[in-house]
Amino acid sequence: MSKTYSIAVLPGDGIGPEVTIQSIQVLLTAAEKFGFQLTFTEGLVGAAAIDVTGNPYPQETAKLCKESDAILFGAIGHPKYDNDPNAKVRPEQGLLAMRRDLGLFANLRPVKTWPALYHASPLKNELLDGVDMVFVRELTGGIYFGEPRGRTENGFKAFDSCVYDKNEIERVSKVAFELAQKRRKKVTMVDKANVLATSRLWRETVTELAKSYPDVELDFMFVDNAAMQLIRNPRFFDVVLTENMFGDILSDEASMLPGSMGMLPSASIGSKVGLFEPIHGSYPQAAGKNIANPFASVLSAAMLLTQLGELEAASAIEQAVETCLAEGLVTEDLGGKLSTAEVGNELIKILKP
Repeated sequence: MSKTYSIAVLPGDGIGPEVTIQSIQVLLTAAEKFGFQLTFTEGLVGAAAIDVTGNPYPQETAKLCKESDAILFGAIGHPKYDNDPNAKVRPEQGLLAMRRDLGLFANLRPVKTWPALYHASPLKNELLDGVDMVFVRELTGGIYFGEPRGRTENGFKAFDSCVYDKNEIERVSKVAFELAQKRRKKVTMVDKANVLATSRLWRETVTELAKSYPDVELDFMFVDNAAMQLIRNPRFFDVVLTENMFGDILSDEASMLPGSMGMLPSASIGSKVGLFEPIHGSYPQAAGKNIANPFASVLSAAMLLTQLGELEAASAIEQAVETCLAEGLVTEDLGGKLSTAEVGNELIKILKP
């Protein structure tokens, strides 16, 4: 009897629903080809959830996620909240609440270059050849969550706190080292240890943990140097381990190496169910126009299958994306003429059993 996996689908806002439906169709095709079953149940999140329930992460969605084997996520964000500084409830609060609720402490962002897209990257071709790295970003600590935070009564000062404890650092670092063992066996820890006390705790903790992974090379790099080296010598990096804010910034910088944010998938994993999403956001200007690039969502779906252990199917999806790129079967942002749905159809044709 074939395995059956239950997938929670959270299309969210903006182009989220458009790209997510393509990923569902691709996943169903891959499941048919490789002999397993997928069931999909949709839930509300973000602005779409606020409009219906007043909550960006409703209890019904939380229950659905916890009862599923994996989560396929679209995007969060809407101009009516983004452009209102007085909004008391924001779509992004739903994503932060979800990370905490589901224990999603590690964000994985693979960055690889595709020869067919070298022309779209701001870097020279010789710098792009062979780039293949993964960011492992701590997701539930640091300055985004630290207390105290706020503003003084007169409004002239504001303050945030960057807080980490040893356990938070250890658990995400283990993810990085175990991932490196399956790759080129190299971890680069990015911090600002010459200035920040939290970074010094990171260095101490990661150095100690590295003794348990003698087959993995560990080096350290200050974040400002890392930002430079991503442009100067991106092939240097294999697994990049870093804290929440640095990882947020550096992975967005690295997203320009392949030539488009529309090519970057991600996974958020932890102690329970994993969440898989494109990094490009809701892109409200393109919503409803059938022009959004679905590859990041589709590659996120491939990561979802990898997490479930369906490695052949995941690899086939990645190869189908590469074929589409090589043959110019792409959306306008990549220099093509196809719609979102047409790219999805091309992927399905390539994958068909």
